[in-house]
Amino acid sequence: MELRRPTLADKVAILEMVEEFRTAKSATDGFFGGEKFEYEEWLETNAAAEMGLGLSAGFVPFIQYVSFDDTGRALGFVNLRLRLNEHLLNHGGHLGYSIRPSERGKGYAKEQLRLGLLEAKRKNISRVLLTCHVDNEASRRTILSQGGQLENQVGETERYWIDLEEL
Repeated sequence: MELRRPTLADKVAILEMVEEFRTAKSATDGFFGGEKFEYEEWLETNAAAEMGLGLSAGFVPFIQYVSFDDTGRALGFVNLRLRLNEHLLNHGGHLGYSIRPSERGKGYAKEQLRLGLLEAKRKNISRVLLTCHVDNEASRRTILSQGGQLENQVGETERYWIDLEEL
């Protein structure tokens, strides 16, 4: 699996994945495309957001990643928030991620999260906060597989920390 920033060359693969998420009516954690998703505009928004420019209210600087298999098929999204605000401290954390519906249950989420954590470490984030809904057993298992330590539960959200000094 490769985790990287999306490019114009990835358009077809990513649009295909977005359509699969929409058809399945599945959550796209780690992806902010909106109802009227325009790929080229999304790439521009991602580039600006990484520099902290043009952020919507409540957003923090972030880096958008997409994971791909060795054939170039898009597998999932990862959104790395470069800092936390009050909302992200309670729901969202540093990393949001999802795997396309047809590829779930194959171990991709664990690898994608591992790669996302390495990217966070490269950005000098020493402790990563991850959250999941109390009913999301798959996400909980993914977080725990990477060393997540449960801190507490806020409403229906479980909050886990991963110390990146150990990676």
